Amino acid sequence: MSSDTQSSRLHGSYAWTNTLRGIYYGPGSISTALPELLANIGGTKALIVTGKSLFNKTDVVKTVEAVLRSKDAYGATFYDIGEHSPIAGIRAGVKAFKDAGADIIVSVGGGSPVDASKAILYYLQQESGGPYLKQIAVPTTLSAAEYTVGAGYTNDEGTKVSVSSPELAPAGIILDAELTLPTPERLWLSTGIRSLDHAVENLYRPYITPPQKALCYQALHDLFEYLPKSKANPQDVAVRQKLQLASWMSLFPMKIDKYAPLGLSHSLGHRLGASYSIPHGITSCLTLAPVVRLKAKVASQEDKEDLAAALFYLGQPSTGSIEGDALKLADLIEELVANLGLKSTLTQYNVPPSDIPKIAELALRGETNLQGDVVKILEGLY
Repeated sequence: MSSDTQSSRLHGSYAWTNTLRGIYYGPGSISTALPELLANIGGTKALIVTGKSLFNKTDVVKTVEAVLRSKDAYGATFYDIGEHSPIAGIRAGVKAFKDAGADIIVSVGGGSPVDASKAILYYLQQESGGPYLKQIAVPTTLSAAEYTVGAGYTNDEGTKVSVSSPELAPAGIILDAELTLPTPERLWLSTGIRSLDHAVENLYRPYITPPQKALCYQALHDLFEYLPKSKANPQDVAVRQKLQLASWMSLFPMKIDKYAPLGLSHSLGHRLGASYSIPHGITSCLTLAPVVRLKAKVASQEDKEDLAAALFYLGQPSTGSIEGDALKLADLIEELVANLGLKSTLTQYNVPPSDIPKIAELALRGETNLQGDVVKILEGLY
């Protein structure tokens, strides 16, 4: 049998996530979608999990509270969730859930509230021994945490750890672009690059099916087109809605029988984010382009071809070679980051150069043959 017929492009499987009951999208959809999801999932009293800034500085949480109150389904609001979801906040969230007599979580905000809610539900299940309770996610950034079965959070030692179960994936997701209007520009745009990171790394992630890759190419196209438009006109709700849909396509929900992490850019981001208080979106701004440059040289031929194919969806001419096209993709990513005003350095976040070898080692998870290359990537980010 030829190597072509053994390709991962021709062998695989796909299934929907176990828990997801529905994704509702559209400006203003929160008022109808949230009651429908509560009825569908079965929640009767909700704990809202959110962050301090969203709670204190915007009316977004009040809007969600009002919808829940209209259906007599409001329990309480817990807003002590910090960036990277520290474990202290998760423990406090478990207590808040019990004190409210809640049976469902409605998370509102970016990746931290969504992941913290998964962790809260995980610890509640561990205590009770019963079935996992459910979450409805109302994202206000483009981080795409709502489409995954895992929860990353920061333990007492300041290290990023995770829990994972198909039952932790949100049971409902509401993409209401009107609720994203108060999101700070840097957070909104940088999490858009995070979605770009998902889409790119899914092109070389194992077990990703061809239809999912097609969605990733569309996500690449839309993120490149609409992120600059959103920066130019932050109040354009239609553009923001299209970006939420692109985020969905970048990490389309799936049931994974064989789990594989996203890739080196994400692995580096996890090591940099929690340890040095670098926002998730900014870690992708730092790492994605140089990782694609490395992949253009060391990836399998098939992975290089999938990266190179992105140029077609971006309306860019080929350079004449597969490696050249993949390198051009890296250049385009770097240019997009710069044009969005998101270019950053490790110096800005006080990452000691002496930490670089250890960061590289941890990110590679024992893949020592690329240690020198990854050290060079990190050294180039100062």
